Amino acid sequence: MGSWQDDLRGALDGLAYGARSALSPSVLQGAAVELGWLTTHLAMYPLGLINGTQRALPSRLNLAGLGPAQRGLLVSDVRAAGTPILLAHGIIDNHTIFALMRRHLVRRGFSSIHTFSYSPLTLDVRRTAERMGQEIEAICEESGSDQIHVIGHSLGGLIARYYIQRLGGDERVHTCVTLGTPHQGTIAAKLLPWPLVKQVRPDSDLMAELAEPAPDCRTRFVAFYSDVDQLIVPQRRARIRHPDLLASNLRIHGVGHLSLPFHGEVVHQITGMLAHLDEQPKTA
Repeated sequence: MGSWQDDLRGALDGLAYGARSALSPSVLQGAAVELGWLTTHLAMYPLGLINGTQRALPSRLNLAGLGPAQRGLLVSDVRAAGTPILLAHGIIDNHTIFALMRRHLVRRGFSSIHTFSYSPLTLDVRRTAERMGQEIEAICEESGSDQIHVIGHSLGGLIARYYIQRLGGDERVHTCVTLGTPHQGTIAAKLLPWPLVKQVRPDSDLMAELAEPAPDCRTRFVAFYSDVDQLIVPQRRARIRHPDLLASNLRIHGVGHLSLPFHGEVVHQITGMLAHLDEQPKTA
């Protein structure tokens, strides 16, 4: 049987899997919330096209004019407060997806927040990961920090993981948080023949490469995955399953793919874990 027929069969299997649970209460509730965030995000999206990559907030390591939470983080752990954070969006998206999370990170006291953007015409995760590495080096040089945190939504998380796991990025990235990232590929990717989408199929060369040994990788990984994610099929494929990676997988109930960066519980957990650099979240 030809490859296109195999792809079609895989796509139909994915659709059948989604259809079996499409009318469950949790899925319907998640869809309603997703629709609300989608409407908000679509209104904000053009701002990301105009502004492009957001510049970092000015690094600030004094207490003048700071709120209680900001002062608390700076006093309790100046290293955590000053470690730069890089936000990486998903495919066909831009930095506006992180508007709420960015606001909460600032309120919590983090002083150096950057965004990494790439074109929707991007064709290869590997080359984009190389460019992310170059940007991280520039941020570290500018800030004087030896390490950085990366928060990646969807494909942004996979780009970050490739940089860390395959390009030596574990020397720079202390914590990598992923939101709805197809760490084990997604059957839904069989619906589109686009080269970049083909890389997130479960049987792709990229997935095989990420499954290879990664001895001594030092980065702390935290993967958030949702039980109603419409794009990661099946949803458990958004978990990190690798014997060499220090990874926690946190299950979020009833939250759609697009809603993950906006969800209050997710944002709260991320700000908390980045304020405690040496703690590993429990897997759910």
